[in-house]
Amino acid sequence: MIPTRIEIIPSEGIVEQVTALVPLSTTLTVTCLPHHGIERTMRAAVQLSLHGYSVIPHLAARSLPGRVELTEILRDCNVAGIGEVFVIGGDRKQQAGPYGSALPVLEDIAQYTGGVMRAGVAGYPEGHPAVGALDLVDALLAKQHLATHVVTQMCFSAPKILDYAALLRREGVQLPVWAGVAGAVPRTKLVSLAAQIGVGSSLKFLSRKGPLARKLLSGDRYSPQSLVTGLQSQPGSIAGIHLYSFNNLDAVPDGPDQALTPAALQPALIRRATRDN
Repeated sequence: MIPTRIEIIPSEGIVEQVTALVPLSTTLTVTCLPHHGIERTMRAAVQLSLHGYSVIPHLAARSLPGRVELTEILRDCNVAGIGEVFVIGGDRKQQAGPYGSALPVLEDIAQYTGGVMRAGVAGYPEGHPAVGALDLVDALLAKQHLATHVVTQMCFSAPKILDYAALLRREGVQLPVWAGVAGAVPRTKLVSLAAQIGVGSSLKFLSRKGPLARKLLSGDRYSPQSLVTGLQSQPGSIAGIHLYSFNNLDAVPDGPDQALTPAALQPALIRRATRDN
């Protein structure tokens, strides 16, 4: 079974929602949005870690005011028992401090923690609107000695994700690849999100698949189950699933053998998250 991590957005009340609905054995990642800032990410991450969750805060380089603030964040992580972060460049138009990309943040994290802090970095199976494909691979090659894994941008095509993982191996990037997968979400919201973050080509891939597309995108809610099944077709290619929950956490499992009916996540995915993390 593929291990699963669940990404949440640090919106108002999310800590209470998670502690009420999500098993403590679940690994959580806390995103960092430009309009929220890193402070909200770290506040939610620390609170959830102190509740007993394994938590991975996102650190957006362009949202970091400076090295002093990064040091304080790493100290907070140490106090809260957080041993892993996810470092991205970020979408903030005007950078808040000296960091314009993930690499210098990773370098400072390694320096401050002596290499103890684990760090994930981002990958783009469908490319990046502002960076060329070769530059993206070169950037991963430059960062891999400072990182522990790659998390892909949300994608809806298992072949694209698997081809991307194979491409990285051919180019010398040996980091484990976690596949970014959307959880169950209202279809209209999913299409809107896909357009905003530039993953439309994998949705077009679905549209060419006839019955598969109808199965995935029919009704009111998208289901990731077929995508996850496709990722499992090549064992060893994918290290795990990074599940974008969109904060849709509507049910609580009473135990590992109970039937699970969450609105945000497929039952099999929640079961893996509670068992494998």
